[in-house]
Order: sequence, then structure tokens, then C-alpha cells
Amino acid sequence: MVTKQFRGTPDDADLTRADSLAREIFSDVANKWALLIIDALGERTLRFGEVRHEVEGISHKMLTQNLRVLERNGLVEREVYPTVPPRVEYTLTEPGQALRETVHRMCDWTHQFFGHIEASRRRFDA
Repeated sequence: MVTKQFRGTPDDADLTRADSLAREIFSDVANKWALLIIDALGERTLRFGEVRHEVEGISHKMLTQNLRVLERNGLVEREVYPTVPPRVEYTLTEPGQALRETVHRMCDWTHQFFGHIEASRRRFDA
């Protein structure tokens, strides 16, 4: 599906439309790796390897893909230094920092209801 070009103000955007840019944005940022990367960057600037170390279990390929998507959406800034080997650093932008606040609320929610969710899953799977 091709995303429809948005014309108008953000208040006019219909977030429920299948061709909405909002759906594309949700898909880009609402996955486990993107959320964990945003949390890892926090208020710090990290090199690629440092981000990978912070996000346990992520592959080189998935980290690269997610950092590119976050950069494309203006949530992460990438700075390349002309050294050998090249040094690349990643930092959250202002919108990325704002999204990080939401990520923290999701983490708090997860901690609050972890026991409830775990018990529900056990009952459902039984």
C-alpha cells in the first residue's frame, strides 16, 4: 500500500485511514527494537557498538535497519566522523526525546502489570 501524501494541518490527519502516514509512523516506532533503541539512547550519544551492547539480542542488521528508520523519521540524528575506521554516533532528537517519555510510561505500565499479564497468559495457555 502506498502512503497517501498528506496535505493540511496535523489536526486534519485521519489516523484511522489505511493509507495514513500515521500508520506508517506507528509501524516504524512501535516495534520492540525501536522502543529499546530509543530507551538505550536516552539522553546520551552512543556509537553503534554501544547501542548494540545496550540492546541485548539485537543483530547488526536489525540495529542498522531500525536506526535508519528512526533517522528517517527524525527521531535520531546520526553523525559520521571522518576517521579510520569511521566513527558514527547516534543521538535522540527533540521528537525522539519526547517519544522516550512515552516509552518510559510503557515500561512503567509493563512493570506494574507484569504479574497480571503473566498469570493471564498461564491461564489462557492451559
